[in-house]
Formats: sequence, C-alpha cells, structure tokens
Amino acid sequence: MSQHALPSNDLDDPLLGGPVYLLPGWLNSDPDHWQSEWQRRHGDTRVEQDDWEWPRRGDWMARLDEVLQQDARLVERPALLVAHSLGCQLVAAWADHSSHTRLVAGALLVAPPDTEREDTPPQLHNWRPIRRPRLPFPAIVVASTDDPFCRPERAAGMAADWGAEFVLAGPLGHLNAASGLGAWPEGRAMLQRLAR
Repeated sequence: MSQHALPSNDLDDPLLGGPVYLLPGWLNSDPDHWQSEWQRRHGDTRVEQDDWEWPRRGDWMARLDEVLQQDARLVERPALLVAHSLGCQLVAAWADHSSHTRLVAGALLVAPPDTEREDTPPQLHNWRPIRRPRLPFPAIVVASTDDPFCRPERAAGMAADWGAEFVLAGPLGHLNAASGLGAWPEGRAMLQRLAR
C-alpha cells in the first residue's frame, strides 16, 4: 500500500474514529512485524520513506508532513500515529517542528531507541539530540525491560518529557518481529484506549 492510499477499515472502527498511520523505524518493518500485520489486518497506512538505510531526520519529517496534509479526512477526523523504534523519534521531531499537529489525535510510540548512546550506528547520528518537547497530542510510550537499543529508564525519561503515559511491557526485546508478538492485540487495545 502506498503512502497515498487511504486506509480501508479504520473509519469503520468506532473504537478508533480516524485513520491510522504506521511509522516504521530504521530499515522498515519486515513482513513478520506487528506493524505489517496491522497493515494487512486493519488496513492501516504505512508511511513509506525514500531512504530506509540512511534515514535523514529532516527528510523523514518532511514526508510525514506531506502525507498527513494530503489526507483531506484529517480535518474532520485526525489521524492516530503508530510508531516503532526510530519512528518514535520521528514523531517527537515532527511534532516539535510542524505547524500541522492538529491533524493528529494521538500517538502510540513503541520501543523508542536511545539515539544518543555511544554505540548508535553512524546511519543514525543525525537523529541527535533527541527532541524532547511535550507532545501537543496524547501519547503512550511502550518499552520493554530488555530492549537492546534503549534502557527502560531512558525510555521512561523520554515519555515524561513528551508528556506521554509510560507502559513497561516486560522482557520483549525491541518489540519487533523477533519478539514474537504476532498481531499484538495488547498494542491494538492500547491504541483503542488512546483513541478514546
């Protein structure tokens, strides 16, 4: 599904009320990732980026801004953003910069990486420093106790700065395909709660 395609099912889901946009992290979400499952199962729209391997923060922000502005439905029914990994940092940076944040009703931010760590890959160095202003919409940050890319206390600090609810999900790694989450119904329930 292209970034310009409209979600097929979300507006029929009374628990959500608006379109859902999936924001994958570095290298995109593979077919076994819960984001890909949500795209197949619920018709959520994946925001495609031009460069998944060497992501430039400004380019990713511009793409998100473009995609949201092109969806005329969002004036009446704002979107829900569902971000994984670097996608969480995208939401924080975009919200700090964009004048179109009214198009978003809320964000589910899953496994935000700590891009300020010394062992951060060089491809992600332009994602420093982490943008930490309070988000202008409700958000839930979900982290695991053993994420190899972010310590729980760092994720909790980001959630606090962003004004987001913090959920510690237990030892689930990076909350990706390797975590064995399948369709991750617990995550969908959090998104529905956020929508309410």
